[in-house]
Amino acid sequence: MVMIGATSRATEGFAPELFAVALYKGESPRDLGDDAAGVVSGGDFGGKAGETALLYTRRGPAPRLLLVGLGERDLVSLEKVRRAAATAARRARTLKLREAALSLPILPDTAAREVARAAAEGAKLGLYRFDRHKSAANNHEVETFWLVCEDALEEAGEGAGMGEKVAAGSTLARDLANEPSNVATPEYLAQRARGISEKYGMQLQVLDRAGIDEEGLTGLATVGRSASNEPRFIVLEHRKGGESAPVVLVGKAVTFDSGGISIKPSSGMEDMKFDMSGGAAVLGAMEAVGAMDLPLNVVALVPATENLPGGDAFKPGDVLKMHSGKTVEIVTTDAEGRLILADALSYARRYGPSAVVDCATLTGACVVALGSHASGLMGNDEDLIAEVQTAGEATGERAWPLPLFDEYTEQIGGDTADIKNSGGRGGGALTAGAFLKEFADYPWAHLDIAGTAYGKKGSAYTTKGATGVPTRLLVEFLIGRTR
Repeated sequence: MVMIGATSRATEGFAPELFAVALYKGESPRDLGDDAAGVVSGGDFGGKAGETALLYTRRGPAPRLLLVGLGERDLVSLEKVRRAAATAARRARTLKLREAALSLPILPDTAAREVARAAAEGAKLGLYRFDRHKSAANNHEVETFWLVCEDALEEAGEGAGMGEKVAAGSTLARDLANEPSNVATPEYLAQRARGISEKYGMQLQVLDRAGIDEEGLTGLATVGRSASNEPRFIVLEHRKGGESAPVVLVGKAVTFDSGGISIKPSSGMEDMKFDMSGGAAVLGAMEAVGAMDLPLNVVALVPATENLPGGDAFKPGDVLKMHSGKTVEIVTTDAEGRLILADALSYARRYGPSAVVDCATLTGACVVALGSHASGLMGNDEDLIAEVQTAGEATGERAWPLPLFDEYTEQIGGDTADIKNSGGRGGGALTAGAFLKEFADYPWAHLDIAGTAYGKKGSAYTTKGATGVPTRLLVEFLIGRTR
């Protein structure tokens, strides 16, 4: 596991095997020798975002010099710093080096603490890989990654430490989501929550099948009824905010979704192990909250279950009386995520929350609408929606607001019950949001992460598989509530 720290080039003994410098487009490197200047002046490196040039030098801070492009100076962002740091860290690993360094760029109107935090996140996430089930895994790791800052070194060190903690939460979320469903069962998630609880002194309650039935969490009980791996309802509480009303995070954790009786096509069904990515992100956020010891009350609710066909499975046409007392007509058993979230949203009322944010790989319709570049964002409180969107922009885990017009609620009006669990293909992401809205009578926001939680192609700091989205968004949102 890489250690990330802040240092100065003047520090005694500073001699990394690779020294990376992030450069703006069209700008020449300073104090790095004629070789680096020649690469730029000769046109071999232009500084476009993500562009790199590797030089071997006899003079300078390291035997290897890596130039990394940031793009146009007036378009620079913390996200580009994240990606530049990830690029440098990955190149160091490719070269089988143990130690590397990145000279922190100066961003206009941005504190060194924030730049260092972004770079630390990028480096740690860029080095992530999930190969624990491979018999011939590549075991080489970069051991130390330095963030070089000549001014505000103490501030940069604080930012690096925060970035490591936030990234650790995101890597936990990735690990949980990448695990195969025969490992990451509902009980496995409960055990990982127990580890967080013990590590940081959080309160933990885990309801088993009997406890779920007793609590009246009908949606969760029904979806998990035919699964041999019993459902769990996980409640994890970080209480460091005095008497203030808590923020509640809710994460959908369907550890494998076959669609139930409304079974999915077999092609690509293996990816349905990722249907617990919302729950994974919430647990990852709680790991970061505990590590940073945020002065805030935060409650995490994770309904966890499998959705499998069987003789005891729920069926289209069934009517459920939910935890809130509202009745739901089942149109399709493949719209199960909203059933378990509805119970969790109803359960959240007992806390008198200041805000509730849920995240779920909820609808393919959201993937059609936004692709893999942004999560869908809905809710009943414009200020809260704006808070969540701002946190997404700051972390590079973007979310885009979508409407919840009354017509979407009308679309899910039930024939034999109050509402039905699907409004059909048209506006599928929005009717799902409208369904959840029926169970939230407090400030509430919903993130549909079906397109962003996992993917086939990675960016500079993501790989194929789980991305950890929206762990860092949630953490940034919570940090914003402490300011």
